[in-house]
Amino acid sequence: MGKVARLVCMKCGAEYQPGRFITCPECGLEGILDVEFDYEEARRSLEKSPLDTRQELSMFRYLEILPLDDLPQDMLKVGWTPLYRFDRLSKTTDQPDLYLKDDTVNPSGSLKDRASAIGIAMAVAEGRSAIACASTGNAASSLAVLSASPGLSCYIFVPENIPAAKLYQIGACATRVFRVKGTYEDAFDVATDAIARWKWFNRNCAINPYLVEGKKTCSLEIYEQLGYKVPDWLVVSVGDGCIISGQYKAFKELRDLGEISRIPRLLGVQAEGASPIVDAFNSSTEVVPARAKTIADSIRVGKPRNWRKALRALRESQGAAIKVSDEEIVESMILLGHESGVFAEPAGAAGFAGFLKARKEGIIKRDECVVVIVTGSGLKDPTSLEGSIEVIDIATSENIEQYLSSNG
Repeated sequence: MGKVARLVCMKCGAEYQPGRFITCPECGLEGILDVEFDYEEARRSLEKSPLDTRQELSMFRYLEILPLDDLPQDMLKVGWTPLYRFDRLSKTTDQPDLYLKDDTVNPSGSLKDRASAIGIAMAVAEGRSAIACASTGNAASSLAVLSASPGLSCYIFVPENIPAAKLYQIGACATRVFRVKGTYEDAFDVATDAIARWKWFNRNCAINPYLVEGKKTCSLEIYEQLGYKVPDWLVVSVGDGCIISGQYKAFKELRDLGEISRIPRLLGVQAEGASPIVDAFNSSTEVVPARAKTIADSIRVGKPRNWRKALRALRESQGAAIKVSDEEIVESMILLGHESGVFAEPAGAAGFAGFLKARKEGIIKRDECVVVIVTGSGLKDPTSLEGSIEVIDIATSENIEQYLSSNG
């Protein structure tokens, strides 16, 4: 990790050399660290090898600002996911310059593959034999799927209310799955103790600062795919706060590298039943933990660990934060499906629901360029649409004729 210059505590501001800690020793788990690179060296490397000349079409095309020295081997392809602009969706939403960044096509169906790929590559480089995490589902399935090809033992901790589809995906690939009685917060605490006891590599993105570096590659790709332009708004669903902090960091580093002059405004979206970061941003306070309840399990987080980075992203980008109801999330899942064919899980559609609400409230203007990140596939939790989709039961083709005659 020679390219990493220092680690800076988000709570007390103390600086550390890379490799010694993953959280601030003075502040404990509250001392989330921020990774800073040697940007002068990164700039020189980019001058020698400009992005538009590179053949590596994965998240690892940005090695200058990733905590890795070489491309990882024996790993499924992660990143360089599509950025779509659909005329039909733009007309429906009355947002001419609207884009969807579709991270549902990553190997496990989630943006969180980007963080897992960094964790696994680092664990292999360090000679570790095992890696572990706690998750509401997506980070766990991501880690399980990506650990399989390099043969890294993988231990997963999930809450008892994890959707069945995610549990099956994890179980098919992971070494062991531990279902913890209680919430995500309970699973997180058990995993933290186990990781320390058995010295497994810690893939918990909210603690290990290097993993956010993987998530930022989503926005590095957006910048390239927009033709080296910066959108006016970047819309992200928020749980622990890791994804939105990664997107902010991507554009901040592009600015530090002299590639851009401004950062897009970030819109952070949470479910009404799990909104501690939105509440803190809108009240200009610190986060107050609360019990979380929403169908969007991937953002069902009442005690976000990376809230300081999330609030920094929102405040320094002059962004906004908004809550959406579970009903609005389901409506957005269906709208995205009907108008674009992108099938998002509840958390993956929450960002789009937030965009629609922000557009209605005048936060986002019609003439602005907007990118909405779709973070996870609807196949992760298809039962969330139960009772919300129409299925017509028929026995013969005559039944179809009768239906069409009655409904047009």
